[in-house]
Amino acid sequence: MKLAVPLLALSAATTPAFAFPLLSWDYLSGFVQNPFSISRLPGYEKPIPGDSPVNVCDLDQPKLVEIYHLDIAPNPPQKGKNVTIYAEGIVKKTIKEGAYVDVEVRYGYIKLLQQTFDLCEQSKSVGIECPIEEGKVTLNSSAAIPIEVPPGKYSVAARAYTVDDEPITCLSATVLFQ
Repeated sequence: MKLAVPLLALSAATTPAFAFPLLSWDYLSGFVQNPFSISRLPGYEKPIPGDSPVNVCDLDQPKLVEIYHLDIAPNPPQKGKNVTIYAEGIVKKTIKEGAYVDVEVRYGYIKLLQQTFDLCEQSKSVGIECPIEEGKVTLNSSAAIPIEVPPGKYSVAARAYTVDDEPITCLSATVLFQ
């Protein structure tokens, strides 16, 4: 269920209070808007099949988790409402304690957050315990988006790694709140 942690980071990013720190939209969307970053080269990201604004990033690196379907409802997420995330994927190698996720959130060009989270600790919030065994994984989780989220464009990037710094996954998203 390694899939859950990066997704949770994506979800947490969309909340200004970062109440759901692992899967927030704001976390994932922050990285995308850096005009000085070379990470936006063509072929760097690709959408995940399903109904969501989430992309797989760092395509040039092998990953231990492949997310093959991701739905987010409502899409796009809305202030003052719950966002529900349904994802399916495969874990290619057991993920052990000590895995972590680096999250960056931006509001326009302003970096709101750059922080590292313990992946196993965060995955507990969606009912996933470490070690996360290899095999098929399904995630179905909800989080509240506070009504106080300021209008604007939020970008988030979440890169998850094993305790040995092996890439687990990289997710990014951009969400516009009206």
